[in-house]
Amino acid sequence: MPFANYLELLKLRIGGMIALTAVVSYLAMAERVSLSHLFWLTLVMLLGSASSAVFNHWYDRDIDRIMERTAHRPLAQRALNGSNHVLWLAGLLLLAGVSISVWLFNPIVAVHLFLGAFFYGVVYTVWLKRRTWLNIVLGGLAGSFAVMAGAASVNPGLCALPILLALVLFFWTPSHFWSLAIHLKEDYQKAGVPMLPVVVGEQKAARYIFLNSMLLVGASLLPWYFGQLGKLYLAGALLSGSLFLFENWRLIRTPTREMGWRNFLGSMRYLGVLFLAIVADVTF
Repeated sequence: MPFANYLELLKLRIGGMIALTAVVSYLAMAERVSLSHLFWLTLVMLLGSASSAVFNHWYDRDIDRIMERTAHRPLAQRALNGSNHVLWLAGLLLLAGVSISVWLFNPIVAVHLFLGAFFYGVVYTVWLKRRTWLNIVLGGLAGSFAVMAGAASVNPGLCALPILLALVLFFWTPSHFWSLAIHLKEDYQKAGVPMLPVVVGEQKAARYIFLNSMLLVGASLLPWYFGQLGKLYLAGALLSGSLFLFENWRLIRTPTREMGWRNFLGSMRYLGVLFLAIVADVTF
């Protein structure tokens, strides 16, 4: 069905994660919570994320046909008449997100929204994905800009807490996607995408993930160290960080597709606990 195909182009699961990141950042900064504020913030983040997702589907349609995981995508299957018209959809989604951000929030939210879409859609998809194993390191800044957008919807000035949380998201992204890349190494190899496990092998990739996760856990302690969050957050960061590092260590011991998938899921659990710790700390 055409509607289902267009809906798939939006990558709403990724958009949901981006929106959740912005919402948590908003909750960390807001003195009083506004449900209408939360609604519109969620909407603009979904619009920005969907815009870059549509562009990613269009640009990667050639390699998507090669990879088993993505071969079912609408543009890879040529399920839509033509493909270039979806660029108009991507542009309209981004324009809507940026316009609503300026209208209801402020231009700084719009800038962060635009930069998040730009880094995923252009920096990652066009410039880096097919050229270097560092692709996801810089391309993953989309999550960091979501943090900044959520905070800027409360206070457009530069504040310490969102900067520190953006750093956490910056380090989280490689551990998350490199774990997935171990699971999908053969797919990426067939498509000629130089993800880290393709370039250095699963064993070395697992070590890189562990080292990066150590930086991640260290960065997660900075909001407490600088007095931006309290002991409740610290407890959550230490608990989730310790468990995630243990899962990373297991991946080093057994760098298989299955363990890569487990570590990928573990990274999502880690971030979920960290988000809960942030919200709990600012609430109680």
